[in-house]
Amino acid sequence: MKPDISRREWLWSAGLGFGSVALSTLLQQDAARAGTLFTDLKPRVGHLKPKAKAMIQLFQNGGPSQMDLFDRKPELNKRNGQTYEAKVETFSPEKNSNILLGSPFHFKKYGKCGIELADIIPHMGSVADEWCLIRSMYTEHNNHPEGVNMMQTCKIFPGRPVLGSWISYALGTENQSLPAYVVLRDPAGYVSSGKMAWSNGFLPALYQGVEFNSAGTPVHHLEPARTLPPGEQRANLDLLAKLNGLHQQQHPRELELDARIQNYELAARMQLAAPDVLDLSKESAATKKRYGLDNPVTAPYGTRCLMARRLIEAGVRFVQICPPIPGWDHHRDLKGGLETMCNKCDQGSGALVQDLKERGLLDETIVMWAGEFGRLPITEAGDGRDHNRHGFSLLMAGGGFQRGLIYGETDELGYKAVKDRVSVPDLQATILWQLGIDHNQLDYPHHGIPETPTDAKVNGGRVVESLLASPAKA
Repeated sequence: MKPDISRREWLWSAGLGFGSVALSTLLQQDAARAGTLFTDLKPRVGHLKPKAKAMIQLFQNGGPSQMDLFDRKPELNKRNGQTYEAKVETFSPEKNSNILLGSPFHFKKYGKCGIELADIIPHMGSVADEWCLIRSMYTEHNNHPEGVNMMQTCKIFPGRPVLGSWISYALGTENQSLPAYVVLRDPAGYVSSGKMAWSNGFLPALYQGVEFNSAGTPVHHLEPARTLPPGEQRANLDLLAKLNGLHQQQHPRELELDARIQNYELAARMQLAAPDVLDLSKESAATKKRYGLDNPVTAPYGTRCLMARRLIEAGVRFVQICPPIPGWDHHRDLKGGLETMCNKCDQGSGALVQDLKERGLLDETIVMWAGEFGRLPITEAGDGRDHNRHGFSLLMAGGGFQRGLIYGETDELGYKAVKDRVSVPDLQATILWQLGIDHNQLDYPHHGIPETPTDAKVNGGRVVESLLASPAKA
């Protein structure tokens, strides 16, 4: 029986030798750029002076309804029940009757800036003067997996690194005993695209989001399945490091091997650091109450928000918080669904911003509250809304974004962004800029092509200076 061969060996011998030519060319191109590649989590500086050094992404998977939370539309309420004369792009056309649906919620003005928000998010409203509300977002697809991929990677297709991976690759982390990129999901399940929402793509595996638990054991598979005698685990790790070192000498520039070695070493350090950082018993009763940990409805999401603050304090570069399952996808019972989600998420979201501010962390930490797209002004199945990629809202805070700003507009019914439109690549370019990263200069060789975070040559991403408290200067 012929022994198994690797993919590289197969390519080398396939197609009368043409496979080897193609592979050799790609490897040479990648090797030529290898001097700029990173394979560790040591803290690094970007291309320019940063305004922020960390980010918390409150990722609201499902598509929160902008006209029911952030973008009041009097004309939509006025025309409630009327037929919408324009053609609307729908995800489920068989369930949409083109009848306009007004919002069931009241809006009120919050803060000195007077931002109008729905009255079902009073805690987020209480920090209105910290938010930069973008009402003119648009994206490229109206299905959840593609929409999530777009929001996280600037492409609708899987296989690319997400924003958190690019940031941790570019900047490393300030705490070598914790991952650069941590994910806090609902213990009940995953977002609609699963682990693709925190994938490292073609970057080394070291830069993938690491899942921490907000209930039970803090970190998956961190402790041995059985108790080991004193010194045995250290001996195992030392032997593994020796074997890996020998393999490295025989196979230099194997980035995946380098990443695996780094992950083993990081896991050993995390055994001591992670439980201490995630120990919420050290927080005061007042802090726990602020985040809603005294209420079973608000406690799960509030716990993740409080954990995020502690992780940022400890030097983690990027924390991604996922919403309660099943998320914001309200095709039916819009009113009840939004009330439920806001009851669960509002208090923790507002508390996080306020807590960061009081601790002097908000200026250097970007907070992003966003779903992958918005909802339509017409009704689906009588009392819900379908997906909308043409116009939606999201919130930014801290990290040098303008405070108390309302930016951009949708049309009078909330269907399309019409003024000061912001694409997903635009937003990511702006976020990276505030962290000291030029999205055009940060690249990684993949199949011989220097890939960038926003794929700017195709997407045309730009830094939206109007969102920033001070001008963008290289």
